[in-house]
Amino acid sequence: MTSDATGRSPLRVGLIGYGVAGSVFHAPLIAADPGLVLDTVVTANPERRARALAAHPGVHAVDSVDALWARADDLDLVVVASPNRTHTALATTALTAGLPVVVDKPIAPTAREARELAALAEARGLVLSVFQNRRWDSDFLTLRRLLAGGELGEVWRFESRFERWRPQLKGGWRESGNPAEVGGLLYDLGSHLVDQALVLFGPVASVYAEREVRRPGATADDDAFLALTHTGGVRSHLYVSATAAQLGPRFRVLGSSAGYVTYGLDPQEAALRDGARPEPGTPWGVEPESAWGRVGSGESPLTGGGRPEPSVPGDYPAFYTAVGAAIRDGAPVPVPAGEAAAALDVLEAAVRSAEHGAPVAVR
Repeated sequence: MTSDATGRSPLRVGLIGYGVAGSVFHAPLIAADPGLVLDTVVTANPERRARALAAHPGVHAVDSVDALWARADDLDLVVVASPNRTHTALATTALTAGLPVVVDKPIAPTAREARELAALAEARGLVLSVFQNRRWDSDFLTLRRLLAGGELGEVWRFESRFERWRPQLKGGWRESGNPAEVGGLLYDLGSHLVDQALVLFGPVASVYAEREVRRPGATADDDAFLALTHTGGVRSHLYVSATAAQLGPRFRVLGSSAGYVTYGLDPQEAALRDGARPEPGTPWGVEPESAWGRVGSGESPLTGGGRPEPSVPGDYPAFYTAVGAAIRDGAPVPVPAGEAAAALDVLEAAVRSAEHGAPVAVR
């Protein structure tokens, strides 16, 4: 086993799940980090095991979590990228076995379970982090730079969207209306948008939400709107949809001095899906100038109003670099479980609001 730049052996990682989350995001980012090595992949699907072996020669591809736990003494980190319904149980088992854990979002079906996991990790003295990769999106990092520089003035409204045009169902647990599956767009894409809003503008006092099932044959929400009132006064309007025939801006941020508008998605996901990998010395997460957002006041960005704002390169690899530093050196955990629990508080309030058709307080 080769050493990283510090001369230390890389941390050995067991990855549970090799669907989209495991194969597109986690496995490539783990393999690209010199401080980590992908040791074991768990998937019951023979085709996925074959793909894992082809993409990561030398990895142990096993068909059950029991086979992973049998290798627990050989591992330094477990990553849970399996269906949402399994997150709590698998993270609990890993922590009980003395292993640090990364869990894909949402960390758990409920805020209560998220806090129980956080308490277990603290009691065991173990790292527990949540994969909120959208904190390292190019547009999000650019917006954070603008806010830190005060260029927008006092922010009044934050609009954020993950909209798609997928009028036909794809199938799978993410589209299941069974509450045990924790499916639907509110908990899938909505987890990202709520997390970003909390990072940018702090705690939320109340939520108004609309939650719809629109596609023929659908049983889970495929369109949702959330209006968050932050305790600091900012209003966040968040949209998730699989039925948006016309896509709105990714961000529209309105302040007392200027606004910031950007369209389209960070390029990192598309690059990973196409097989590109972060490599030292090679540009990564760089948006073309044509994708830059615009800053201005009183103009329309669609007609070239305002000035182009150079995008900060996206940096998904930073998440696992930070996880490694937290495990080895006690550095801050990149996305603590307590922050994920706060996001679940907001999502649970959104469910109650949609049921009652009225704003509700966040508990």
